Amino acid sequence: MTETDDLAAALDAAAARWPGLSCARLLVRLALDGRRAAQDARDERHRRRLEAIETHSGCLSGVYGTDYLKQLREDWPA
Repeated sequence: MTETDDLAAALDAAAARWPGLSCARLLVRLALDGRRAAQDARDERHRRRLEAIETHSGCLSGVYGTDYLKQLREDWPA
């Protein structure tokens, strides 16, 4: 693995958070934290989508009458 400036900064921050760990252990911690953060973000997006669906569920009820499609298709060429 090539240690870029960004990776070096991440390792420095990780070393401050988890002092005494080897570089390899710090990388493992960073990878596991990254996975956890990604999962948390996915869970939050999913929760917001479900909340939006629940909030707007049924908001168009009654907008289209029972014969709406039939009336719409009457204008179509044969």
